[in-house]
Amino acid sequence: MSRDQGNLQHQRPLHARLCRLAALGACAIAVFIAGCAAGPQSPAPAARTPVPTASPDASSPVPLLDPLRTQVVFTAMQMVGVPYLWGGSTPAGFDCSGLVQYAYSNAGLRLPRTAAGQFAAATPLALENAVAGDLLFFNDRSRTSHVAIYLGEGRFVHAPNGGSQVSLDNLATSYWRTHFSGAGRIIPPG
Repeated sequence: MSRDQGNLQHQRPLHARLCRLAALGACAIAVFIAGCAAGPQSPAPAARTPVPTASPDASSPVPLLDPLRTQVVFTAMQMVGVPYLWGGSTPAGFDCSGLVQYAYSNAGLRLPRTAAGQFAAATPLALENAVAGDLLFFNDRSRTSHVAIYLGEGRFVHAPNGGSQVSLDNLATSYWRTHFSGAGRIIPPG
């Protein structure tokens, strides 16, 4: 076998690999270009979380896009579907105040462990002035028995009682409307 034939046989596998690599690269570029050509897809309407459109009045100095409350809402929404667990305060299971404590802790604030303790730590405000990330309190007779994280437009995320899971709900629901006792805002120290 001549020296030129040996070189040619050695180059054929290399040439075949380079052709395959070039074809793979061309496919990747085509997929990338096709992806860029498509417009952004919006989430399904049911998945959208409403954002308040009215600006807070003078009695509500918190901006709508407050990073603390944004982080609280983000964390709480990630926990939707986690089972209810009495005394629970981790993603393995939550009760109502455990969910609130966990979401605020993830945003860098420590809160009391119970709904009553969180009610005492919150600055009261009218529901009309509440923004996403504020707290909603509910009572059972004369005591604060439940707490939720407000999302805006009457909606909230919470860990309802036993047998359920972290979920979204609405103040328009008869039970929550009749047991609603007030809204509160956690104001960071300093």
